[in-house]
Amino acid sequence: MTVDPTTGERPRVSVERDGHVLVIGLDRPEKRNAADLRMLRELSLAYGLLDRDPDLRVGLLVGHGDHFTAGLDLADVAPAVGDTGLDVVPEGGLHPWQVDGRQLTKPVVAAVQGTCLTLGVELALASDVVIAEAGTRFGQIEVGRAILPFGGATLRLPRRVGWGDAMRWMLTGDLFDAEEARRIGLVQEVVPEGEARTRGLELARRIAAQAPLAVQATLANARLAVREGDAAAEAELQPELVRLMRTDDARRGMEAFLSRTQAEFEGR
Repeated sequence: MTVDPTTGERPRVSVERDGHVLVIGLDRPEKRNAADLRMLRELSLAYGLLDRDPDLRVGLLVGHGDHFTAGLDLADVAPAVGDTGLDVVPEGGLHPWQVDGRQLTKPVVAAVQGTCLTLGVELALASDVVIAEAGTRFGQIEVGRAILPFGGATLRLPRRVGWGDAMRWMLTGDLFDAEEARRIGLVQEVVPEGEARTRGLELARRIAAQAPLAVQATLANARLAVREGDAAAEAELQPELVRLMRTDDARRGMEAFLSRTQAEFEGR
């Protein structure tokens, strides 16, 4: 157990390097990983580390214990909502829901289990691939607390799953299971109990083995298409191809193709 020497408390978010993968763990299992301000700020710092460290290529977001997250710790967070909203991003951090400020430039795989409520669904929506254990229960339940989803669900859920399914779950606050999450497209794979982190790490390592500049360019162009439309993304395709073809990794990729070997990419 790591303890913060300045406070004597255990961090709310764990950070572990696995090669080029940064494993980011919600670490408040005694509260079902409910997020207080401290957790949100530590999560922002972990995302900032992932983004700026050139040796890190992929993030894996997990929850310690039996649950991914029970959502916000409203007793702690609600008093911090000021006239301009909620500030959870300290210097050096990136917004974990990706709804404010600079966007994360590297992909994130989310591996969820147990309870996945409110901000947990929104963290999944802000991730690029989501793995869920079969017993996971999802819920966007803010309307039952007299607030709205403010971490991106109103933007991303209709785009991801379609208007009707998004409204079905957001406007009722009902819970839904992993198979429904997979059916509507929130989740890409459902795995047996206890296997989400293992499968998530497999996928994160697989992504990390690819050429990182190409992965980031692919991610950025797809996001541009969603954000600004096809024409904006199409205009960037050829310039990005030219840029990537001039990299050392492109040379390594071609050499590996010709020799039928596995390329070792360096991100330059």
